[in-house]
Amino acid sequence: MPKISTKAIEMPSSPIRKLVPFAEAAKKRGTKIYHLNIGQPDIETPPSFLNAVKTADFKVLEYSHSAGNESYRKKLCGYYKSYNINIDATEVIITCGGSEAIEITMKTCFNEGDEVIIPEPFYANYNGFSTAAGVKVVPVRSYIETGFALPPISDFEKLITPKTKGIMICNPGNPTGYLYTKAELEALRDLVKKYDLYLLSDEVYREFCYDGKEYVSVMHLDGIENNVVLLDSISKRYSACGARIGAMISKNKEVMAAAMKFAQARLSPPSYGQIGAEAALDTPQSYFDGVKTEYIARRDYVIEEINKIDGVFCPKPSGAFYCIARLPIDNSDKFCQWLLEEFSFNGQTVMMAPASGFYSTPGAGSNEVRLAYVLNKEDLKNAITCLKEALKVYPGKTN
Repeated sequence: MPKISTKAIEMPSSPIRKLVPFAEAAKKRGTKIYHLNIGQPDIETPPSFLNAVKTADFKVLEYSHSAGNESYRKKLCGYYKSYNINIDATEVIITCGGSEAIEITMKTCFNEGDEVIIPEPFYANYNGFSTAAGVKVVPVRSYIETGFALPPISDFEKLITPKTKGIMICNPGNPTGYLYTKAELEALRDLVKKYDLYLLSDEVYREFCYDGKEYVSVMHLDGIENNVVLLDSISKRYSACGARIGAMISKNKEVMAAAMKFAQARLSPPSYGQIGAEAALDTPQSYFDGVKTEYIARRDYVIEEINKIDGVFCPKPSGAFYCIARLPIDNSDKFCQWLLEEFSFNGQTVMMAPASGFYSTPGAGSNEVRLAYVLNKEDLKNAITCLKEALKVYPGKTN
């Protein structure tokens, strides 16, 4: 039988989805599972999005332009302008979700064997996309004790080699919920400028910044316009994960022209998704205000309650809808699987993502988990209760 490729063997499993078979088995046994493992919000998608898809009137479902519908790209520029990001439609390529934006950017900006420095913990699929592109991820460690603040610039500089071609960040962050400050981003700008590196920034959670803290985009940084690529998605903004609409944005004309060749190779982004996304741009601010208020309430509840559990520490995130908690356990992969295979409390259990999958450094995050506070408060209450009860009886508890 023919063998699969080395790249396929090296492709990492998703820490978010790899426990799904155990969850499915638990459900078949009748166990109710509270899913805090994945950023699938329970917030309703804006009616404008759904209605536009329902009422779309055409006889043939055609390919769109490979860069995405021009009407959508132009309207999207108005959205970014509201965040003081000034672009035109030629600087935007609509993609099949934020995932494809990352994939195309990796292949456009880096050669096989190049290195990209990423503060860890980071969104696990960055590892997958870099593996697929033949790019080496070089992690620079951030720590739970500082709330996962940007590591010192000197730590980045120590890792720069002739193979280093870029730095990648997520702001606000997944999986940490950390929101980078203007000073931190300006320090990154100076480093990028000094070594002429790409700066890739995944900013899909910009709507969800809390406690009056300021969202600063890499597009706001002066002097590195041709170094910057902005990666975006509508999945979390409009609670429309299944639409698979994202965007790759840059003022670097050479980058966008090259990226367009990859976009043309996959023909076009989803037509129905673009129709819904274009209509959703008219979503009133009241929708986002309500969603933000809900996430703040959920965050405050989760952080307060989880830190009451003996031996648990969880810093308070300033953005997105994730947090990482350190638990008194021997191994987060084992613990999260045990929760699904062997534990239940009143017929219920909780599913979380082992944080080890968000680190590239071997052994890092082995006693940490990522929680997504994407459920209503009653479900979150039950989920935290399950976690509390589980830690009382888990065989691998360390204190």
